[in-house]
Amino acid sequence: MSTFMPAPGAAPTGRLIAAQTTYEIRTLLRNGEQLLLTMIIPVVLLVLFGATDLLDLGPGQRVDFLAPGVLALAVMSTAFTGQAIGTGFERRYGVLKRLGATPLSRSGLITAKTLTVIAVELLQAALITAVALSLGWHPHGDPLTALLLVLVGTAAFSGFGLLMAGTLRAEATLAAANLVYVLLLVLGGVLFPLDEFPSGVRTALELLPISALAEGLRQVLQHGAGLPARELLILTAWAVTGLLLASRFFRWE
Repeated sequence: MSTFMPAPGAAPTGRLIAAQTTYEIRTLLRNGEQLLLTMIIPVVLLVLFGATDLLDLGPGQRVDFLAPGVLALAVMSTAFTGQAIGTGFERRYGVLKRLGATPLSRSGLITAKTLTVIAVELLQAALITAVALSLGWHPHGDPLTALLLVLVGTAAFSGFGLLMAGTLRAEATLAAANLVYVLLLVLGGVLFPLDEFPSGVRTALELLPISALAEGLRQVLQHGAGLPARELLILTAWAVTGLLLASRFFRWE
C-alpha cells in the first residue's frame, strides 16, 4: 500500500510565472478597452495616414515610413499605457494585494506581465504587418535585429509602466499614462519625422524611448541597415533604469 506524504511549499518559480502569465493574457484579451488601445488605434492610424496625404512624410512610399513607427506605437501602447492602467486598477481593487500574499515575488509578477506583453505584441505585429503589406509595404533588413529592438523597447516601457502603476493612485495612473501616450504619439517620431522640430528640440526628443524604437526600426526595416547601436543603447538605458526602479518601489497596495 502506497503512503502519500504531504509536501507543503510553493510551486517552482517558473510554474508560478507561467500560471500568472496565462491569467494576464486571458484577462487582457477579454478587455475591450485594452483591445481598442493595443490593436485598433495603431491599425487605424496606419490606414488613415498611409492611404491619404494628410501628413508630409518625405520621399518614398508613405507606408515605408509609417509601418515601423506604428509598430513602435503598438509596443508602447501595450507595454506602457495598457499595462500601467490595467495594473493600476488591479492594485486599487486589491488584486495585487492578494497576489502579494502568494509565493509570487515582485520580480515574478514583473516577469509574468512582461511575458504577457510580448505575447500580445506578437499578435499586434502580425496584424500591423498584414495591413502594412496590403498597403504596399516592402520591409528590408534583418527581422531578428528588429525583434531585438522590440524586446529591449518592451522592457523599457514595461518597467516604467509598472513603476507608475505601483506607486501612483489608479486615477492618477490613468490620467498620466494617457497623457504620456498622447505626448509621445505626437513628439516621438511615430507619425511624422523629427526633422520637423528645431535641432535642439530634436536632439532631446531622440533620447525618448519611443523615438529610439521608431527610428531604430526604420533604419532596419525601411533602409535595410544593420544593428542601430545608438538607438539600442538608448533603449537599454531606459530598460535597465525602469525595471530596477519598478523592482525597488513597486507596492502591492
